[in-house]
Amino acid sequence: MSVDYEVRDRVGYATLNRPEALNALDEATLGELAALLPRVAADPAVKALVFAGAGRAFSVGLDIDLLRKAFDDTSYFRDVLERLKRLLLDVEALPVPVIAAVNGLTRAGGLELALACDFVLIADEARIGDTHLAYGILPGGGASQRLPRAIGRQDARELILTGRWITGSEAAAIGLALRSVPAATLPDTVEEFAGRFRGLSRACLAATKAAMAEGAALPLSSALDLEIDHFIRYLDEEPTAREGFDATIERREPRWP
Repeated sequence: MSVDYEVRDRVGYATLNRPEALNALDEATLGELAALLPRVAADPAVKALVFAGAGRAFSVGLDIDLLRKAFDDTSYFRDVLERLKRLLLDVEALPVPVIAAVNGLTRAGGLELALACDFVLIADEARIGDTHLAYGILPGGGASQRLPRAIGRQDARELILTGRWITGSEAAAIGLALRSVPAATLPDTVEEFAGRFRGLSRACLAATKAAMAEGAALPLSSALDLEIDHFIRYLDEEPTAREGFDATIERREPRWP
């Protein structure tokens, strides 16, 4: 298997496990990730998902053998990029928070995977970059669109157009990562952060993520209307919508599924 997956105490852990290839995304890995995401979405026991990489890399993007084939066959290249697009959109649409635990080398498609996650926690010593331009090729997995939205126009253009590598510390400073910590403490930091979601309502996490995603591109007034619509729909349709309120009134801990 190219992706190891386990659930521990209501958190799913998906580890890219091709350390000899720096966790490059080959056909098998893309297929396993595509098959995994519906499992996570449908599993009520999972409150958060963590992506990590085995060895010294998070991921260096598309696999070299896949790229050899793709550069010889443009239609195949388009098919790969369309599948990667759908995969990353599915990551964004998961009903639980998604955390990228970036331990080391991360470039191109690996960066694009991290950008599709809700949170990036990164090792100080990690090196991360887009690097497409260094090879004379455009981004194809979303970096040219997601990176400016994540860190702003100027910083994104610098990283993409120069191909500059940055450290985990700098990634956190420019808003590409939520937090940067020494590599030795990254696993504990990820575990503590993921643990914050264990005691929350999965249904409410999903509804809140959906409202934030749908409202992001709307004018503020329209987005506020959308938030109210989501709020009322949640009260009307979610059986546990009152649980937190009732638990507070009754002075007890809420009981979420």
